[in-house]
Amino acid sequence: MSETKKLFLLDAYALIFRSYYAFIKNPRITSKGLNTSAVFGFLLTLEEVLNKQNPTHIAVAFDTPSPTFRHELYSEYKANRSATPEDIIIAVPYIKRVLEAYRIPIIECNGYEADDIIGTLQKKAFDGGFETYMMTPDKDYAQLVNDKVFMFKPSRSGNDSILWGVKDIIREFAVSSPLQVIDLLALMGDSSDNIPGAPGVGPKTASKLIAEYGSAENVIDNSDKLNGKLKDIIRENADKIMLSKKLATIRQDVPVDLNEKQLEMCEPDYKALSQLYEELEFKTFAAKINARVMSATVSTATSNERAENSQIIANQQPTLFDSGNPELFQSSSYTTINDTKHDYRLITDNDDLKHVIEIALSQKEFCIDTETTDLNPLNATLVAISLSWERGTGFMIHFPGSVIETQEKLEIIRPLFENDKILKIGQNMKFDMQVLANYGIEIKAPVFDTMIAHYLLEPDNRHNMNALAENYLNYSPVHIESLIGEKKGSQKSMRDVPVDKLTEYAVEDADITYQLKNIFAPRIDNENLSSLFNNIEMPLIEVLASMERTGVILDKESLKTVAEELRNDIITLEKNIYQLAGMEFNISSPKQLGEILFVRMKLDEKAKKTKTKQFVTNEEVLQRLKHKSPIIEKVLDYRGLKKLLSTYVDALPALINPRTGRIHTSFNQAVAATGRLSSNNPNLQNIPIREERGRFIRKAFVPRDGSLFLSADYSQVELRLMAHLSKDTNMIADFHSGHDIHSATASKIFGVPVDEVTREMRAKAKTANFGIIYGISAFGLSERLGISRTEAKELIDGYFHNYPGVKNYMEECIAVAREKGYVTTMFGRRRELRDIASRNQVIRGNAERNAINAPIQGSAADIIKIAMIRIQDRLKEEGFKTKMILQVHDELIFEVLDSELEKVNEMVVYEMSNATELSVPLLVESGTGKNWLEAH
Repeated sequence: MSETKKLFLLDAYALIFRSYYAFIKNPRITSKGLNTSAVFGFLLTLEEVLNKQNPTHIAVAFDTPSPTFRHELYSEYKANRSATPEDIIIAVPYIKRVLEAYRIPIIECNGYEADDIIGTLQKKAFDGGFETYMMTPDKDYAQLVNDKVFMFKPSRSGNDSILWGVKDIIREFAVSSPLQVIDLLALMGDSSDNIPGAPGVGPKTASKLIAEYGSAENVIDNSDKLNGKLKDIIRENADKIMLSKKLATIRQDVPVDLNEKQLEMCEPDYKALSQLYEELEFKTFAAKINARVMSATVSTATSNERAENSQIIANQQPTLFDSGNPELFQSSSYTTINDTKHDYRLITDNDDLKHVIEIALSQKEFCIDTETTDLNPLNATLVAISLSWERGTGFMIHFPGSVIETQEKLEIIRPLFENDKILKIGQNMKFDMQVLANYGIEIKAPVFDTMIAHYLLEPDNRHNMNALAENYLNYSPVHIESLIGEKKGSQKSMRDVPVDKLTEYAVEDADITYQLKNIFAPRIDNENLSSLFNNIEMPLIEVLASMERTGVILDKESLKTVAEELRNDIITLEKNIYQLAGMEFNISSPKQLGEILFVRMKLDEKAKKTKTKQFVTNEEVLQRLKHKSPIIEKVLDYRGLKKLLSTYVDALPALINPRTGRIHTSFNQAVAATGRLSSNNPNLQNIPIREERGRFIRKAFVPRDGSLFLSADYSQVELRLMAHLSKDTNMIADFHSGHDIHSATASKIFGVPVDEVTREMRAKAKTANFGIIYGISAFGLSERLGISRTEAKELIDGYFHNYPGVKNYMEECIAVAREKGYVTTMFGRRRELRDIASRNQVIRGNAERNAINAPIQGSAADIIKIAMIRIQDRLKEEGFKTKMILQVHDELIFEVLDSELEKVNEMVVYEMSNATELSVPLLVESGTGKNWLEAH
């Protein structure tokens, strides 16, 4: 009996887009800055087909750039689609090279889409006795399914793809035949392709109509039998419905041939694949292929060799991914602890431990990793410490739980951690520092944190150890979930994990981190990041650890008062909004709010809708409509107060540590690509201080008895940096004049003496100062200031006329970014700008604004970090009991003993003012108070 002929037809662009967006949050970027997300994802999909489905024949259909017959029928076809991301445009030639290396035919035809090509080929394949599988996430293909033609939809489960036959289509679309999918689309339209359909007819209504009348034509013919508004909709939109049916119908008469011989599966060109994988830095794929390049004789392979090679490929490749979760791109081709030679040893005896520490003290460097009972370092107790200083080897010191025994072991280890000659290596060392600080042990510099190192090298990528191991070592570490379970509520403690399993897991962490250090350290040197890394980022770890451990006191009674006031204000706003709307509704529901604003009140006849036909009511939309009705301002206020209540007022008391009685925020050193610190649990960076209620939240943060808060804030640091970096003589002179910079700017722009500048003039100049230097357009400035575009353009022209150096600097930043692909701060911090040459104006414009913004914002971040390090050193060296407790943007907050206030204030202002030398003064404003608001 002859083998079943299985033809797989892949819809290229549908799969490429899906692959690209699967990695949108954590893109795969090569060392040369190439985004390979789309190529990698498409390759995984292709391997899913080749290895699991064993096709006998295969082809990939691509759309072409030329207009299709559908555009001739309807000029608005797909008109709502945004421009193709530049990274996808760049990826397509690589994907075609992948297919050529696999010897898989690429089929294109001007005037037709991939849907039509596949529709035609499957029809011819049906006549030729094939089973055909259409690989696509596009629902339109459902109309082609029959007893020999199937839809093969990529799965979102991370396991197998979904196979749809006739019964599945009937179930999923509630039709009696797959062909009726066309009629459904004719009635309800398709927003992704901008197929109009009948306005207001959704999937449920369309299904009911088709179930009753069988086709779109019959629905139109029987429209007089319909009730109410639906009758009018169908009658008035009959032409649109029939046009939509033509647009939705996949053609099966495209001038393409089904050449069985050309579509037949054959051996790939392994050498070409190897070269391509090396170029794309698909290291695991490359390593597997390279082992076989020499032995693969592609053109003369015998059937036995074919089978063997097919099995090799099948055994090495990953499963299909989940498009919404890139973590599911787990490749079985990564090496693991099970197939890697290693010597990981458990140390329980104190004599053995002394011997290990003696050897460690003779090393130039070693890696440390701690295992604990809690992810919160303040609450954590030690379960194990692992050490490694040679690849593939390491030791785990286990702490069973006895306080006395733990302290005994730690005293043996103490000399190693407190030795200031040996380099300590770790991944997220701030955590390890705090855990050991619980036991009175200090990890003394020098240190090397692999997480921070990678953050400097690749600020936009992921920095967790598992991702780094996979990307740089082709190694997949043991996942913690395999030890303690996956569900957070029912996870075991690390103390409950069997010691043998814990040893493998813990020492592996230290071993892998040590290997990563050996990769990152040379790159830090070669890419001129050594000074930034060693003099700013590494010393800062200790500073942040100290700040987190100190924490801040929260006055719960003060917060209760704010909560009551907020709730009363929210109730008042609700009543006002209901009165303006003429009815009660759920203000927090975007759907209900949209109906009120755009249907009932008709505030915008061209209001945008989402794909689910719901009105868009985000802040950007509402801000634009503020002048239309007072209800908009009330809704924005309502949202702001609700957010304050839920995010801060109600949430903050729950974050008080019962042991310390303080809130301990966590500072993130490796998140913002600009270099700025962020914080979470709670996020103190985003308290909206421009609003009165937001400011009152600061009132609830108080110092301990006998102390005050000292707040020290850089004044207009980013504008001062612009003056310094641009070397604009007028702006530099304005800062040296002693005049308020915004008044000085207004004086120049409006041509009046400084003492005649009005409040309105100063406000406009302030907006210009902070907007124009970051590339705000005339349109944007007009929106922000509520003035005409003509006036906004005149304001911008006047600004650049008076500050020509600023204009030159901005153009120079963009030119440097285009040449190098990145810009740097004064201290060498890089910001990659991979979209700077994009052909998409919006994407390119955003990259250009970042090219101007990043050196300024990043330099400001570096400057305050330098100040923090110097201040912390002096607090320690000079024996102050004052503690630095918070950093928020350009502001530092200290808990100062009354007796130390004068000296500390003087020292803090001095160190902040002299953190670096600029061509303009670094002005620092300080204040004190019995709470944060008062001090600020």
